[in-house]
Parts: sequence; C-alpha cells; structure tokens
Amino acid sequence: MDRKSTLPRPLDAATSARLRRMPRASTKPELSLRRELHRRGLRFRVNHPGLPGRPDLAFTRAKVAVFVDRCFWHRCPEHGTLPRNNRDWWQQKLDRNVARDHAKDAALAELGWMVLHVWEHEATDAAADRVEAEWRRRVPPATP
Repeated sequence: MDRKSTLPRPLDAATSARLRRMPRASTKPELSLRRELHRRGLRFRVNHPGLPGRPDLAFTRAKVAVFVDRCFWHRCPEHGTLPRNNRDWWQQKLDRNVARDHAKDAALAELGWMVLHVWEHEATDAAADRVEAEWRRRVPPATP
C-alpha cells in the first residue's frame, strides 16, 4: 500500500510547509532530559536507527527505549487539543500518530525492550527518575 495515499491532505501549502519545519529530534524537552540523564552517569544512544520508531533515547544494555512526546502531536490526555480549523484533517493526522506510537511500542516490546514515554510537560527530574529507576531495575549492579 502506498503510504502517501493514506495520509490526510493539508489544508494548504502554508500548512504543509509549516509542518515540515517542525523539529522531529532534539527538542528542548528532549535535550533537557538527555542532559539530566547524562549528568547522572547514564549513557544512551540518540535516535537509534536499528530500532522500530527510532527511540529518542535507547539504553541498549538495559533494553530501555524512551520517547519524549509533545503534548499536541501525541494527544496528551492533559494538554492535547484539536484545532478548530481543518478539524477532520487534524483528527486523522493525530489518530495516525497515536496508532504509530502503539505499533512501535508493540514492535519494541516484542524485541524485549521496555518502552517509556515522557510527556514534554513532565518535570525533567521526575522523568529522569523514572528512566533511571527502570534502567537500574534492568541492569544488575557491577560486582567488585
């Protein structure tokens, strides 16, 4: 099936151009989380190309994949909104994003990976605590 045929059509060329300019990686919330985890001594791969969905952070030894999700694009239950203009198009677009999230989570779980999602509004320290706790749970402490 041709992927482009399933995509909703944007309202106009300006909308399409604006969407193309949106950052897909290294957003401010993602950079903040990366800095904090690195400060804590955790090392990870960024946008690991060999994994489904190219996780924002991949802890390969622990098999923990972290996605830093933007509230609008991934339908945050607290802050997700649906624009009034071109509502049907946005509904389809955001539904596709959420469906893709579920598919990549399932693909990673099938490979034995734990998937964590961090919302952009989540406090950096709290998100880092969650990630670090999961990492420590899955990686045995080094023995002297």
